[in-house]
Parts: sequence; structure tokens; C-alpha cells
Amino acid sequence: MITDVTEIQEAKRMALKIQEPVETLLSIQGLRVWYELRRFGFSVVGHVKAVDGVSFELAEGETVAVVGESGCGKSSLMKTILGLNIPTSGEVIFDGDRLSGLSHDGLRKYRFKIGYVQQDPYGALPPFMSVQKILEEPLIISGMKDRDERLERINKVMTEVKLHPVEDFLNKFPHMLSGGQQQRIVIARAMLRGPKLIVADEPVSMLDASVRVEVLKLLRTLQETHGLSVIYITHDLSTVKYFSRRIFVMYAGNLIEKADTRRLLETPLHPYTHALLAATSDPDAANADSFKEVPPGEPPSLVNPPKGCRFHPRCSRIIKGLCDEKAPVDFEPEPEHFVACWLYQR
Repeated sequence: MITDVTEIQEAKRMALKIQEPVETLLSIQGLRVWYELRRFGFSVVGHVKAVDGVSFELAEGETVAVVGESGCGKSSLMKTILGLNIPTSGEVIFDGDRLSGLSHDGLRKYRFKIGYVQQDPYGALPPFMSVQKILEEPLIISGMKDRDERLERINKVMTEVKLHPVEDFLNKFPHMLSGGQQQRIVIARAMLRGPKLIVADEPVSMLDASVRVEVLKLLRTLQETHGLSVIYITHDLSTVKYFSRRIFVMYAGNLIEKADTRRLLETPLHPYTHALLAATSDPDAANADSFKEVPPGEPPSLVNPPKGCRFHPRCSRIIKGLCDEKAPVDFEPEPEHFVACWLYQR
């Protein structure tokens, strides 16, 4: 029971804070990213439809996971958000700025607001540069001319990612570090310029199982400390429940299910999401010899995707004449649980 006046005021303040609308940091609207296929490098003969009509919003301080198997378009979506791909159509709006309307200098400043954590830490770090030079380079590029200021910033970030004493690492080269230490350097580099958004592309898939939890906990701590938004790209549903508030399931260039993490893991709706969960590794040794039923066939070609729902050639619950003819829209069978599947039309 709250009796103290100060406690009552604090409770009211927290209640008001909870009711405040959350600001949208990133808005993706009808995004398409198609890569040209050229014959002999000249005439265009087709397109790879890597991202084909994706829409979602990300709030300030929110963490979402984009999950799906290899080739579904996750990396193309990520590179477009980073400003590395030019959208074929649609809009990327970040912190109120439209990506399509930015000048060269504006795009450069835009990239300063986003940190990128790569999948392969060793491949992401220049082997011929020391840790100090690796971390100094982005600060120099962003205009930080004072060397003492750069070193102060590097010391602060390396301490945050638990690489201390800092002096023991500055003169080392990537090959002298463990996989976990290399990934911490990659995370430190992503944090150097005080980003608002971190895009983490399979950040733990190349690490030993014992190190994965530590790295995910580190990312979570940084997210909470700095109020970061995080897009966590993965194919492994076993890790997202410890890290993400929402999950977006991607298949063949489309987002087919979007929901709160717990709700999606406990009550998945789309047949493909069921298949992803069935393919998740089971730590129970009693189930080591059991095989779970997964959909037959392979993901479709993104050059000539199937008509209608792109999952229908592999789906056991197909509605003939509908799923194979017309692409589904987002239905909301449960509050804040969206699924692009004709099984849930009303």
C-alpha cells in the first residue's frame, strides 16, 4: 500500500509515463527491393524480388526479431534500412526523414545514426589493423579530429562491452582475439557514434553456444542503457524469446506473420511459422531420435515467385482457387497479431 505523498506522486508520474504515446523511430511502407538480372551485363531480362511489399513500424527503444530461412530476404531488408540498397519502390522513414529524399551528405549523416553488427566478426574486422585503428577509423570519418577525444570515446565503449582493461586490447589484431572478443569489438564499433538503432545480422550464429548468451545479454544491456531500438535478424527461433519484444516472420520476400514474441511462440498462426518452430532444435535428449514433420519442397525462386500466397506450393492447408490465385493481405485474428494467410479471413 502506498502511503507516502512522494510515493503517490511517483506512482502517478509512472502511470502517466506508461500512457504516453511511444514515438515511431522507423517506418517501412510498401518496401520493394528488386535486383536486376542482366544478359551479358546489358539488357535486363528479369528481377530478383528479394523484398516485395514489406511494411512495419519500429518504436524508439523497441527490439524486434526478423526471422526466416536463408534466402527469404532478411539481409536485403537489412541493407536497405542501413542505406546500402536503393529501394525499388516504397518508403523508409527514419527519425522523421525519408531515405529517398536524402542528399549524399544527408545519407552519410543518416548512417551515423545506425549501428551494424555483422554475422561473421572475423570477416567484419580488417586483419591488418589493430583494435585501436579499427575503432578510430569511424570516428575520424565522422569528423572527430581530436585524438584524445577519440581515445576517450573508445575507452568508454570498450568498457561498456566488457573488454577491460582496455589497454590489453588496443594494440591487438583480430586474429589475436577469441570469437566472442571479436564480436564485442564489432558491437563496440557499432556503438561508437551513439546510434539510435542497431541492426544485428545473425550476431551469435558464428559463436560457441557458451558465448551466445553472453553476447545477447550484452546487446540487451546496451539496448536498455541507451534506449536503443534493435532489429535482430536470425533464423533461430530459440534465441528470440530472450531478446525481442515482437517477431516478424519473413518468407520469400514477404512478412507473413507479426506478433508479440510470447504470443507468436505459444500460438503461431501461419503454417510456415509452425514449420519454423518444428525445425527449432530441441535441447531435450529424450527427443533426439524424433523427427518432426516439416513442409516438403524448397522455398520458391524469387525471380519467378508463385502466384498467390508464396507458401502455397508447400502448404498442407491450401485452399484451392484462393491461396494459389490471390496474394493474402494482413488479417488480425487476435489483437496485435497479424498474419497473411487466407485461413484467417473473416
